[in-house]
Amino acid sequence: MKKKTLVIGSLAGAGVLVAGVGIWAVVGRGDGNTSDNVVYVNSVENIMNPGSGNGAINRFAGVVETQQKLEIQVEQDKTVKEVFVEEGQTVEVGTPLFEYDTEKTEEELSKAKLELERISNTIGNKYNEIAALEKEKNSADQEAKLDYTMQIQSAQMELKQSEYEKKSKQVEIQKLQDTLENAQVESEMAGVVKSINDGSSGEMNYNGESQAFMTIIAMGDFRIKGKINEQNMGAIISGQPVIIHSRVDEDVTWKGTMGEVDMQNPGNDSGNFYMSSGDGTTQSNSYPFYVNLDSSEGLMLGQHVYIEADYGQEEKKAGIWLDESFVCDVDAEPYVWVDNGKGKLEKREITLGQHDEELFQYEIADGLTAEDLITYPEDGLKEGMATAKGENGRMGQSNPEMPEGDPGLEMPDTESVPEGETVPEEGDAPADDGMLLYDGETEGAGGAADKSNEISGGTEDGQ
Repeated sequence: MKKKTLVIGSLAGAGVLVAGVGIWAVVGRGDGNTSDNVVYVNSVENIMNPGSGNGAINRFAGVVETQQKLEIQVEQDKTVKEVFVEEGQTVEVGTPLFEYDTEKTEEELSKAKLELERISNTIGNKYNEIAALEKEKNSADQEAKLDYTMQIQSAQMELKQSEYEKKSKQVEIQKLQDTLENAQVESEMAGVVKSINDGSSGEMNYNGESQAFMTIIAMGDFRIKGKINEQNMGAIISGQPVIIHSRVDEDVTWKGTMGEVDMQNPGNDSGNFYMSSGDGTTQSNSYPFYVNLDSSEGLMLGQHVYIEADYGQEEKKAGIWLDESFVCDVDAEPYVWVDNGKGKLEKREITLGQHDEELFQYEIADGLTAEDLITYPEDGLKEGMATAKGENGRMGQSNPEMPEGDPGLEMPDTESVPEGETVPEEGDAPADDGMLLYDGETEGAGGAADKSNEISGGTEDGQ
């Protein structure tokens, strides 16, 4: 049997996304022995502000990049002779960037021209040969004419072959001449040289992304690039409002809109694995997604940021507001489960104020402060139980007593598991589809302290 804890999350109701609603995240149950059972509590302040980096809302790492960039690959079978620019240099349309080594091409062109001359001479000789045979055939007797006819037809076939070779050689020469004429590569857009790599075309970096020989970025509007694991693609909703947080100053934010996931450019993440029944450990891919900014003022190219869905968490209402699911016995004597300040759980009666029907929240007019530590109601809670501050939005009992006859998440005996199925080991968190995820790169519900057990929501951008 496994433990279960509560993680603050969000849900959609009546077409409105509600921030701060409790979501059960099963990450394991104990063996039924409640002697070490602890109730995790979280501050009212954190619950009311789920976007404050406390783990209550999934965050994705992102990086500021330009809306437009030019990636230049080294052509196959070519080598770069000289680079005319350096990283950070500003370029215009037509600025020379680098030049290919043409020594080999010049040699090939000389050989091709000699070969063309030889083929042309062969064609001329064949025409003469055919003319001579035709003349001899006219003066020959009837019996010899058949032999001349066969010789003429053979010469004509050889002539056609030579003419075909001549056309092919002319095409080859033209390509070689074009290569020499285009040996110097020029910029097709104005911008700044972002990177110059020694690797050749098609080289892949550790993130599985193509490493262009040279990358030029346009200066202008920015966008945010993030990554999402293929197992958690549902966390990205195109058109959803998002908030961009500075990593340096949490209070510095920008607004934007979530774009599409780029399914055409997967990157293989060596650190992301999941378990699937019957086939063991499988490597998973991550895909880039982009955020379109309402304004990029104050952002710097290459700046690393955090991305989170905008549920209205920045629009703070006066007073204390809690999701209605935290309030017990609403119609009679409403109360919440609170830490009494001495590490013990107690029921605390509260006075309710207004009710927000759109966000499913109650105003707490009296009985609670923003500093109070509360937990989500669940079966088995009793006054006097030991409490502990939950990290990253964690709430609920660490080792709840299971009701009699409730199998919980107890796994069937080994012999009853169908052949080819995988039984999760202690500490693994089964996803909805039965796969066990080992992503561990998401900043979100579950938190860094429980990364080995969390159901991942997304991936970092590598830094």
